[in-house]
Amino acid sequence: MNKKVAIGLSFLAMLVLLVAGCSQNGNNASDDSLKKVKDKKEVVIATSGTLFPSSYYNDDNKLTGYDIEIVKEVAKRMGVKAKFKEYNVDGQIASLEKGEADVAANDFGITKAKEKKFMLSSPIKHSFDSLIVRKSDSSGIHSLKDLKGKKAAGEPNTGYMKIAKQYGAQLVTYDNATNDQYLTDVAKGRTDVIINDYYLQKMSVAALPKIPVEILKDVYFNANTSGILMKKQSKTLKVEIDKQLKAMKDDGTLTKISKKFFTDDVSSKPKYNIQKTVKIKDNND
Repeated sequence: MNKKVAIGLSFLAMLVLLVAGCSQNGNNASDDSLKKVKDKKEVVIATSGTLFPSSYYNDDNKLTGYDIEIVKEVAKRMGVKAKFKEYNVDGQIASLEKGEADVAANDFGITKAKEKKFMLSSPIKHSFDSLIVRKSDSSGIHSLKDLKGKKAAGEPNTGYMKIAKQYGAQLVTYDNATNDQYLTDVAKGRTDVIINDYYLQKMSVAALPKIPVEILKDVYFNANTSGILMKKQSKTLKVEIDKQLKAMKDDGTLTKISKKFFTDDVSSKPKYNIQKTVKIKDNND
């Protein structure tokens, strides 16, 4: 080989390695989300503490739940402490934006609009949406079209409430209320319906059997997944969390935690065939 060509190729190879190294260092410099967690030896988790069975206080007044126990195990496997801060849904989102929390764990799905600012871990829960109504008369609701004129209960600015609004329901908003308050208000006619995640509703109704409400049978829609919420820039943290979640799925830990809180394996896709999809028209979600 020509000596000048050989020298040129060697220089080109060195240049490629140098550029790659600079690019890698630049990426690490712009995303220190995992490094911050490792350096302070704790991951700060925003949650509600009122969403049974994902994030709530048990009879011993200890914070627990499906999302809580999963993120605790993730932190343990990462070798860091799990520190929790409690907010309503809007507060959890704001805590991520302000850097007050590293992640949020509260049965979070994600919308196209939220994808601009946030991202989810790999799915920890597969589910779909359903309606809680009064047991005596189904609140006069037999399909989504019957939501028109009904009083729909929920936290403001959630996708569930936006669906209710699209179908003409009157919105009755709550600020981080407990499940017994939601269900009691439906039972007593102060509200008519709660749109939410099927498995959360199933567990809530089962946990409060004296409140005469039920899940409306066969009105199921919007197959979805939820995960641990992070800022869009927290790519290195996401990679690490996804790594731990995969290990937990492979060794059966996710299934074990799921059956403890849901009696079903929500870490896998549901057996129900959910064909209806309701698109949220409000781009602000």
